[in-house]
Amino acid sequence: MGITSEGPNPFTIGLEKTAANYAPLSPLSFLARAADVFPDHIAIVHGRQRTSYREFYARSRQLASALSRLGIGKNDTVTVMLSNVPPMLEAHYGVPMTGAVLHSLNTRLDAAVIAFQLDHAETKVLITDREFSPVMKEALGLAKVAPVVIDYSDPEYPQDGARLGATDYEDFVQSGDAGFDWALPADEWDAIALNYTSGTTGNPKGVVYHHRGAYLLAQANILTASMAKHPVYLWTLPMFHCNGWCFPWSISVVAGTHVCLRWVRPKAMWDLIADEGVTHLCGAPIIMSTLLNTAPQDKRELDRSVEFFTAAAPPPESVLAAMKGAGFNVTHLYGLTEVYGPAVVNEWKQEWDALPLADQAAKKARQGVRYVALEGLTVLDPQTMDPVPADGVTMGEVMFRGNVVMKGYLKNEEATAEAFAGGWFHSGDLGVLHPDGYVQLKDRSKDIIISGGENISSIEVEEVLYKHPEVQAAAVVARPDEKWGETPCAFVELKAGSNLDQTTLMAFCREHLASFKTPKTIVFCELPKTSTGKIQKFALRDQAKAL
Repeated sequence: MGITSEGPNPFTIGLEKTAANYAPLSPLSFLARAADVFPDHIAIVHGRQRTSYREFYARSRQLASALSRLGIGKNDTVTVMLSNVPPMLEAHYGVPMTGAVLHSLNTRLDAAVIAFQLDHAETKVLITDREFSPVMKEALGLAKVAPVVIDYSDPEYPQDGARLGATDYEDFVQSGDAGFDWALPADEWDAIALNYTSGTTGNPKGVVYHHRGAYLLAQANILTASMAKHPVYLWTLPMFHCNGWCFPWSISVVAGTHVCLRWVRPKAMWDLIADEGVTHLCGAPIIMSTLLNTAPQDKRELDRSVEFFTAAAPPPESVLAAMKGAGFNVTHLYGLTEVYGPAVVNEWKQEWDALPLADQAAKKARQGVRYVALEGLTVLDPQTMDPVPADGVTMGEVMFRGNVVMKGYLKNEEATAEAFAGGWFHSGDLGVLHPDGYVQLKDRSKDIIISGGENISSIEVEEVLYKHPEVQAAAVVARPDEKWGETPCAFVELKAGSNLDQTTLMAFCREHLASFKTPKTIVFCELPKTSTGKIQKFALRDQAKAL
């Protein structure tokens, strides 16, 4: 006989949300706390500039105040075209303090794409660095919107680009009130940021983040990186990329120091790591390559191990070994713009240290398990939505579920519904699920090569190419073939001084791959990359078709 109850449940009476027991989650609270508890600790280093948390918080409030006086409020878009400089950090707090949405432009975009984003986002205010004046002037000429333009002149690294607006950033900030009475969002589901996908086919989609997701991912970064109090974080990752994987907000959680890096240059990176006591940095594999290939006279000896977090393709074992020898401990992450950046980590287990190196490399090649802030990560058959067997072999689509999945795509209900079909976010990445629950990518759905009816993982072929000691970078795409439909075509970037030829590299591949998976074509060239260091496979697919 079941237990039944009559009348209202006591847990619903007099236990409502109040100002005393509930506040919407927002990463804005992290900066306020850091300024309260560690007001004199250095928050930002930029050239000779040193900014304390007291000053960082005050300047962010001044920016919010000045924007508010322009009429900027809830759900208005403020766009920034900035490199890794202090105003970019101030914008991550000052813009959402008004209720507005921060839209960070990729600094390598062309004018037409920038104009599309300005119009699609309905930009009200644009803060732009004078380094980018030429492309921004062209973009504003193409755009339909006419935002208020504020020019940033970097005092540490002056740029001679033309002023596009009537207001200088520093003057604008100083016009604001450092005591601006900002408030947490009325609803933690409110939008905090807008990031556009790469748009390799058609126009890019606008990915909308909310305060709750930013709060949770920012804290999860701290846990994943095992950050103690006052870490020193070097900005090698562009802050425009998924809001710098949410680290502009994360660092305030532990009152760390942001070390700004306007341009990724080998000597500058080594000097800052050594001189500023850097403990953590993030970046694509190209950052590792840049560090390792720095001229010997520009490298520095490190007196500590520096944590390096990388995404994209798993680093080859040779690179991991070289990074360890140089003083870096590498952790592999995985994510997408739609999940606030990294949401999966290759969680290393101590017992794996005892495995043979080849077995360790196999473990490190996996993307891993979900962040603590992510509720669900699995591999499903995209047609039936059934889980694939956890056998490390059967491929399906990697899918996400939880609070660090985007709100959706701006002004694109159809794409949003498609991405969330069946109650999961469809990543478009193909992968396998191992018996221990770790996910491993095998390809993007659009990058799988179908040759003679057989599926070939481009990642599998790339992993073999990376094992050759003279290969710097590699990407494999499908090349149309009359007989087989498609065959693997490899684009390879060699290390300096290498004389490796096509015949030798093909023979190397045949030693490690089934014959049908071996590249039928190898092109030696410098690989096209995005501003975040990812190889632009869409450009290589076009080249392969033209061969």
